[in-house]
Amino acid sequence: QVQLVESGGGLVQAGDSLRLSCAASGRTLNVHGMGWFRQAPGKEREFVACINWNGASTSYADSVKGRFTISGDNAKNTLYLQMNSLKPEDTAVYYCAQRHMYGSLCYREIAEYDYWGQGSQVTVSS
Repeated sequence: QVQLVESGGGLVQAGDSLRLSCAASGRTLNVHGMGWFRQAPGKEREFVACINWNGASTSYADSVKGRFTISGDNAKNTLYLQMNSLKPEDTAVYYCAQRHMYGSLCYREIAEYDYWGQGSQVTVSS
């Protein structure tokens, strides 16, 4: 089994920055991609960013491109999401996800992931 624990969320003002972390434990081998998703109240969970197994490929939702950066530290089994220039519309619960099914791409779809964290609340005030 795999456990994913997000941290780093909080309440910030528009224009501020936050860095989310996602620490993985358990069966941490055979990871074939990781991603960040978010879910705002009353809305469906949506893709934010992904990174492939070796970090060579990343992809971002248009709404966060140029403001958010996904990265990973394999030695620490930790995934990060650096969020700059935050906007009120970025308010959501942020989830990290890990893919153990074989694949070399950066995956943007919820169904492509096997394991999920419990989420971290990010609230951006105007």
